[in-house]
Amino acid sequence: MTDNPFFKTWTTRHGIPPFDQIKVEHYMPAFTEAMARHRAEIEAIAGSAEPPSFANTIEALERSGRMLGQVAGVFYNLCSAHGSDATRAVERELAPIMAQHSSYVGLHAGLFARVAALYAQREQLGLDAVQMRLLERKQLNFVRKGAALDGAARSRMEEIAARLAVLHTEFGQNVLHDEEDWALDLAEADLVGLPDFVREGAREAASARGRAGYCVTLSRSLIDPFLKCSPRRDLREAVHRAWVARGTHPGAHDNTQLIPEILSLRREQAQLLGYADFAEFRLADSMAGSPAAARRLADEVWPQALRKAEAEREMLAEEARADGLNTRLEPWDWAYYAERVRRARFAIDEAELKPYFVFENIQAAAFETARRLFNLDFVPCPDIAPYHPDVAVFEVQEEGRHVGLFVSDPFARVGKRSGAWMSAFRDQEALDGPVSPIIVNVNNFAKSNPTLLSFDDAETLFHEFGHALHGLLSQVRYPSQAGTSVRRDFVEFPSQIMEHWIAAPDTLRRFARHHETGAAIPDDLIARLLAAQTFNQGFATTEYTASAILDLELHRHPDPASLDVCAFEHETLARLGLPHEIGPRHRAAHFQHLFAGGGYAASYYAYQWAEVLDADGFDAFEQKGDLFDADLAAKLRGVLSSGDSRDPMELYQAFAGHAPQTGPLMRQRGLV
Repeated sequence: MTDNPFFKTWTTRHGIPPFDQIKVEHYMPAFTEAMARHRAEIEAIAGSAEPPSFANTIEALERSGRMLGQVAGVFYNLCSAHGSDATRAVERELAPIMAQHSSYVGLHAGLFARVAALYAQREQLGLDAVQMRLLERKQLNFVRKGAALDGAARSRMEEIAARLAVLHTEFGQNVLHDEEDWALDLAEADLVGLPDFVREGAREAASARGRAGYCVTLSRSLIDPFLKCSPRRDLREAVHRAWVARGTHPGAHDNTQLIPEILSLRREQAQLLGYADFAEFRLADSMAGSPAAARRLADEVWPQALRKAEAEREMLAEEARADGLNTRLEPWDWAYYAERVRRARFAIDEAELKPYFVFENIQAAAFETARRLFNLDFVPCPDIAPYHPDVAVFEVQEEGRHVGLFVSDPFARVGKRSGAWMSAFRDQEALDGPVSPIIVNVNNFAKSNPTLLSFDDAETLFHEFGHALHGLLSQVRYPSQAGTSVRRDFVEFPSQIMEHWIAAPDTLRRFARHHETGAAIPDDLIARLLAAQTFNQGFATTEYTASAILDLELHRHPDPASLDVCAFEHETLARLGLPHEIGPRHRAAHFQHLFAGGGYAASYYAYQWAEVLDADGFDAFEQKGDLFDADLAAKLRGVLSSGDSRDPMELYQAFAGHAPQTGPLMRQRGLV
């Protein structure tokens, strides 16, 4: 196809994809050609008459598949952020094809033989530390994909991978279907008691769906403030029930029917590789090292979190009784009465705070934090055409030198997956010359005029920006070691430590400014905001930890094919003693971290593991008395720039000067 932009050299600024030229019909021909080229490259490496060397095998592998990476980078990013029925159809068609291609590479006997031969003689190859790590990781990845298995077992691994790819795609699309399918129309009378920013968000949500008036959709940035602010218990119940029911509706979009098969296939996969279950397999290659270690962290936090949550429940129940509620609290009551108690106890509420958290100002605060820590500047690029009018592109510079591009996609819309994430259209590398990264941050803030964020939204923006900095500051030679290509329970450390800077009083004074007057947030409001930081942490910690434990339990189940998913979920949470009024952060049927892909499968604990690191690491800045201490900032940059070229614990200790300790986490959450 001569008009297919994937078959041309891109002349766009800094090589950003030419979004305005790419059409849905370009994807399948581009994928077909890219996979064919990749196969030819693999066959050339595996079939070489030359004895295997680091250059002709490992580095050749690093160079292979570049067109495929380019096409996939565009397609999958846009499927998540700017999808349509047409792109979702392509995604379903591609799922087994891409899985088969991945298995072809990962299970290639001739290719693995060359890698294994190099691994066996690795000490005699004269490799530097980075090359040695790359070789060792290549060998391990081949083994974990099943390349060392016999022919029949290798074939079964390939079949499993292909089927899982289909199931993962169906799972994610089912959740998206339920999110797009549901909306609650609101009459003017239903808005009584809601702050202006919630009304404006509901109006924008209705407009985006072509409706008149107002509506609540299943966007977390609209759901959360509605549940906090609406005095209408019946409406809160309807919204909450719709939120937790995603993926559970009988029929074509029922994810409870997919989960047992996904779990069974993963368990079989693990057992083919010699592990008892999938959790044991997954965590063997992690900082934790085992499910037992991950569970120990959860068990250490759980009793204190549960005690705090139970005390919080009594406070909320007392507030509810004073409000005339004579029945027990329900899950749709918690956020509403927590907000009332927070207002009473700390003289602070969402409606008072939000006018100071204008999206553009908070993004500017993130950019300024990066400037002060890492000497980075974010320069707007209005001449670059993005893939949607809401999207903005920035050139990242250091002392005038090009570092990369940062793509900001902040607002919720139809066709966009819920949640927030960082991804890349291109990763940094320097194998054959410098290649700069093109990093994207996606959020789902409820768009309004102006867009006002909750403090949680502001923390989310800083969180994803931390991931972005991990990609932007990458300084590695080999593509597979770039940026966020690190172990799952380390990848959240850079993102979570960055959250701390939005709560810094200096940041708030400079950037939290009233959207109407431009006045800085008052010091007394900052003090009340920070004092309230440990409020409701029993709720936050238990809902998260319950999901992390549920994840591990699901992936350790001895007979997942027989699972009644909802019953198992209920029994597990009852055994933990999770209060009825709280519930897990994610129910299994819409737990996309686990089932819309394998990225966080048996690894959702990683956020808590990384929180130990981030609390301990930020404590080092606080101990210095300077949140922008140049020496510590340089050491933190060393973590972000190293990608997977060094062991994560080694990187952490080089930054913090000691092994991570749990004390700062427990203090941060008010659990001690």
